[in-house]
Amino acid sequence: MHLTVCEPAAMSVATVDLPMDVSQLQSSCGIAASIASLDDVIVESTANESSEEESVGEREEAGASNVTTNSTPPEQTPHTPSVSAHRPDSLSLLVSDLPMWTSRCDGQVKLRVGESGIAAEPPLTVDQMFKSAVQNYGSYTALGWKEGEQTKTINYQEYYQACRNAAKSFLKLGLERYHGVGILGFNSAEWFISDIAAILAGGFAVGIYTTNSPEACQYVAENCKANIIVVENQKQLQKILQIQDKLPHLKAIIQYKDALKEKRPNLYTWADFMELGRGEPDTQLDDILATQKPNQCCTLIYTSGTTGQPKGVMLSHDNLTWTALSVGRYVHLEEATKSQEIVISYLPLSHIAAQMVDIWVTMKVGGATYFAQPDALKGTLVNTMKEVRPTAFMGVPRVWEKMQEKMKSVGAKSSTVRRKVAVWAKGVGLQTNLSKMNQNGAQLRKPIDYRLAKKLVFTKVRKSLGLDRCTKCYTGAAPITKDTLEFFLSLDIPVYELYGMSECSGPHTISLPEAFRLTSCGRVIPGCETKIHSPDEEGNGEICFWGRHVFMGYLNMADKTEDALDEEGWLHSGDLGKHDENNFLFITGRIKELIITAGGENIPPVPIEDAVKEALPLVSNAMLIGDKRKFLTMLLTLKCQVNGDTGVPEDELTPEAVELCRKLGSGATRVSEIASGRDRLIHAAVQETINRVNEKASSNAQRIQKWTILDQDFSITGGELGPTMKLKRPVVMKMYKEQIEQFYKEVVTPSTPDNPMPPK
Repeated sequence: MHLTVCEPAAMSVATVDLPMDVSQLQSSCGIAASIASLDDVIVESTANESSEEESVGEREEAGASNVTTNSTPPEQTPHTPSVSAHRPDSLSLLVSDLPMWTSRCDGQVKLRVGESGIAAEPPLTVDQMFKSAVQNYGSYTALGWKEGEQTKTINYQEYYQACRNAAKSFLKLGLERYHGVGILGFNSAEWFISDIAAILAGGFAVGIYTTNSPEACQYVAENCKANIIVVENQKQLQKILQIQDKLPHLKAIIQYKDALKEKRPNLYTWADFMELGRGEPDTQLDDILATQKPNQCCTLIYTSGTTGQPKGVMLSHDNLTWTALSVGRYVHLEEATKSQEIVISYLPLSHIAAQMVDIWVTMKVGGATYFAQPDALKGTLVNTMKEVRPTAFMGVPRVWEKMQEKMKSVGAKSSTVRRKVAVWAKGVGLQTNLSKMNQNGAQLRKPIDYRLAKKLVFTKVRKSLGLDRCTKCYTGAAPITKDTLEFFLSLDIPVYELYGMSECSGPHTISLPEAFRLTSCGRVIPGCETKIHSPDEEGNGEICFWGRHVFMGYLNMADKTEDALDEEGWLHSGDLGKHDENNFLFITGRIKELIITAGGENIPPVPIEDAVKEALPLVSNAMLIGDKRKFLTMLLTLKCQVNGDTGVPEDELTPEAVELCRKLGSGATRVSEIASGRDRLIHAAVQETINRVNEKASSNAQRIQKWTILDQDFSITGGELGPTMKLKRPVVMKMYKEQIEQFYKEVVTPSTPDNPMPPK
């Protein structure tokens, strides 16, 4: 499968002739408040209509020893040599007396190098991989961004020199070996340069979530002993200034956007910062680079803290460079010398998924990364997509869901004829793509109705979204509904799921155009293995990882590291899953999320929650309650508008939700008109949905006995969701304690075979 070259004419790109220090790099970046809305998705009116977890759960006590393992079958990777990811007792390791893990900032670990295939590729440092990219793709565009109406770019040679210069500036400011450089801001060229420069200078690159409070920033900065913090603007600067006196290791702050509003000691603009290293000799930097080893830490990824304090995931040079190699080959990315890959950077770079895609995999193949505007997730992302026309695009489920909602809203306003055409085309698209899926991507002869639907609808939809040359659309970081997957599949836009975690450098399994299943997160990437630990009679067990992508350990947390890695070095994910007969991995729950009722029944909440949301699209979030309780209850929220500036959910329902209310006979347009049983018709519809879900329950203990609709949706700003939109269950339990206790005040006898639930 070939990807087309990004034609320069398509973007009116103005290549910038930058000095070696790239002091002119001034991108127009701001703050993305939250993954909240995608209001400006414009679609032709013919368009009518897993869960990665950053905190590893405590592994189970050694019990049943029966396991099932899975590694990528050779036939699934036609462009990759056969893989040998050997077991711990037969590994060919670089240094045999090194430990498998460490929690020390200056520690070294065994590399899990195999004896053949991609697992045996020589280890590289970040500098070595970057130098190779410069040698192979030096004159190719590396980064692009908008300044006003003009798009500017730098090539790989300029990119590398900018990173070296920034590294020398960091050293002059006093960056010490194995100390952090915190980066707090929206995606930009300066973010990338700061990240890589910190690594080249012997420090740790440390992304900090832009939504973090000053206290959360303080925790990360203290934990990594940050010598320097790079901030985007005045808003982020203020967070650091509030805690500056509590950071004994901090030596300098750099602001990369906007003019400084006040002068302070050790506070620099980006231009002044880059000037520091301009006249410095290369000797000190080159000496540091010469001592760096692939099995040493270079980056810290802080978990979102959904299950406790954030942990600093230590990733080695080899974790980054080898994973980039394996992923690039597995998804058939083209090298720039053949056809340059184009990606858009807009997801939070403090998260490993965005870093792996935007920085490392793209660098490995000489691709070009273009930066979206700071308000991308408030509505402008589609404009960037239409300008850049990416060849690969990664979106978290909420981005795809917002696209879906907007497209449905636009389609509902189109003429009757166009709606009928769209419904027909979507039926054709869904059946054609399901047939392709079931044939494992075999090139089937496309029927004439598909070709007609493509001309009338699919091509126009893709073009309106900027996906006209995108052959790889991905989703990850959280579960996505089957409804959303089928919606895009019906528009001939397959969205492929991937799964992994910070502790495995991002991806572990990936779906491919020639190998995918709806609701599966794909097969394991080459050179790695999956083990299902202690599977039950249905094959469900804890998902465990093996490979060179597995992290070094948690910084200064030996006990947490031992919880995550067993004696053989397998990474225990804390996620429950199983393989089908074709080795596709399906996520079925999370160990720490298991509800254990007062009667001792173990119940995974996610499948039940997903079933409710899928059965009634009016529902935005659902959270099952019942741990140590006699029966199950559920908190529900409705799909509502979100304030684009603050990320706070508003009272007004989304257009899609209003339309659903109309179909149910309700005239409600606001959450407040429905919550707490205020709308009789919606209340009845929700109860009908709960009844249908209960009918499919495998036991009476898994039936929802009570529920309520809350006055406001969950959000990052509200505290119920983490930075990657994962539900913070302990927080929700505490915030809505009163509503939960109300469920259990009245005595309800759960239904049993002798005491069945009343008929509908």
